[in-house]
Parts: sequence; C-alpha cells; structure tokens
Amino acid sequence: MSYVIFGRAIKNEYLTLGTLFATGTAVFASMGGKKDASAANKPLAERVSEAVPIKAGSSEEEELMNSIKNFLAEAEKEGGGSSHH
Repeated sequence: MSYVIFGRAIKNEYLTLGTLFATGTAVFASMGGKKDASAANKPLAERVSEAVPIKAGSSEEEELMNSIKNFLAEAEKEGGGSSHH
C-alpha cells in the first residue's frame, strides 16, 4: 500500500523509516549540549536553592521554607550526598 503525498506515491516502508529517523534525530538532538560538571558535584539542596530563589512573604512561609531546607539537608546526609543515576 502507498499514500499519495504532494502528487507522488510514497510506500509505507519509506514513511516508517522516515518517522523512525526523525524520532531518532529528535532524541539525539535533545540529549546534546554542554554539561556543567561542577553542577553535578553540588548537593541537591544547594542546586535547588540556586535554581529557585524563594522569598518568603510571611513568617509562616519562612518557617515552611526553613523546614523544607532542613528536610533536604537531612535527606542529603542520609543519602550519603550522592545522587548519581
């Protein structure tokens, strides 16, 4: 079977191969880019605090943020400080 695209008959095999090639190219392109080696060595809590600066608007929010920071610090200690996958 074939489909007519732009006035030409295109076989299913070629459409399948084109789709697979385009998908593979998109995955390869999304994996590229410069990797920051220093970011991988930082603890999770430090990377999060750098990426998402949070300003508390009230004392309750500040307490919540402090408890989250403490939780992350404890989790980092228990996990051995290594989060490599």
